[in-house]
Amino acid sequence: MERGTFQDALNEGAAGDGDWLVAATRRLVACPSGTPPGDTRAMADEIAALIAEVPGIEIERYPGAEHVMNLVLRLKGGRPGPRLVFNGHMDTFPLGNRAEWTADPAGEAREGKLYGLGVSDMKGGLAAILFALRCLAPIREQLAGEVVATFAGDEETMGVLGSRLLLDTVPHARGDAMISADAGSPRVLRFGEKGMIWLNLSATGRAAHAAHVHKGESALEKLIDAIVALRALRELPVAAPPEVLAAIEAAGPVSEALSGAGESEVLRKVTITFGTMRGGRLSNLIADHAEASADVRLPVGISVAQVEAEIVRIAALHGVAVEITRRYEPSWTDPDHPVIRLLAQNCRKVLDIEPVVNMRVGASDARHYRAAGVPTVVCGLTPVNMGAADEHVALDELIALGRIYALTAFDYLVERV
Repeated sequence: MERGTFQDALNEGAAGDGDWLVAATRRLVACPSGTPPGDTRAMADEIAALIAEVPGIEIERYPGAEHVMNLVLRLKGGRPGPRLVFNGHMDTFPLGNRAEWTADPAGEAREGKLYGLGVSDMKGGLAAILFALRCLAPIREQLAGEVVATFAGDEETMGVLGSRLLLDTVPHARGDAMISADAGSPRVLRFGEKGMIWLNLSATGRAAHAAHVHKGESALEKLIDAIVALRALRELPVAAPPEVLAAIEAAGPVSEALSGAGESEVLRKVTITFGTMRGGRLSNLIADHAEASADVRLPVGISVAQVEAEIVRIAALHGVAVEITRRYEPSWTDPDHPVIRLLAQNCRKVLDIEPVVNMRVGASDARHYRAAGVPTVVCGLTPVNMGAADEHVALDELIALGRIYALTAFDYLVERV
């Protein structure tokens, strides 16, 4: 089948297939998978049921824990070739305060929008992947290679029991390229993301009555001094590759319109935020213990080891102990990689937009794939109120995303070979 014929088939079936995609998304949204508890077994069953009647799809289940189920869908082509992976996660944020919702968090369509908990992060993206598989299955013999969809049961708690487990244990979970359907926008294709360090700080002092300050030593003051000094991490030099800096600069006007003014600067710099702080027992008692937690994000161009060394050095100067609880490196894929170019081409054709490529400030399972050596890009739905009341996406964009995925897979596995 030629590309034009495949695209014509997609266009001719747009109404019916679009209805299927919206209905599939609503079924996934209606299936609870909030974290905690992060139980994705029912979600895996729902996805398997949605795709079970499609010929040629192999369905595999891989438990990560008793309550965490991962799913791998495999559509093999008729001749050897590359493997294109689509990835998404089945768990969502918790519901929060139901009273704040004006729409049904289990799914409600109105005024061209689809509302529901997790619809943008990322059950709409999962349904778009299933849509693409449905479109590709009838022409599977013409595919050079295969399409694999990895649906992770654990992402909100950093993916150890989800995408990383699949990459470590399932050979065909890896591929020659990966497209993540995580929340974002077809207008901004994300080719990399910042690294992260989570740390706890603790300071010990000597208790004494506040009237006898000469007898005590304040743990709180030691901790505060260390916190002030640690803000210098924001000024650490970063040696980012020129192509990364160029992409951030070029994407700024479009990307910041979606993600907020200042995103471009944040993508270039180390950031540190202090999330919690506590210590002491009474206002008139010098604190003998204090602790705080912090989140550090690392741009491409500086390593975890470099930043950790500076954290430890500064904390030691102020007599404060440090515990690193989580860490991972920044990661990126060449912004000119073929799969990114094909994806941008199809975003342009389907949505009549000019997409840009940029880094991503937040974390996603894409980092696990890049760490495994798989070129990766994130292209998902534009979220509104993600993780909050009345989370929703645009129905037109949801349907467009399914077509973009199908066309990109066709181009990668048929047209490009």
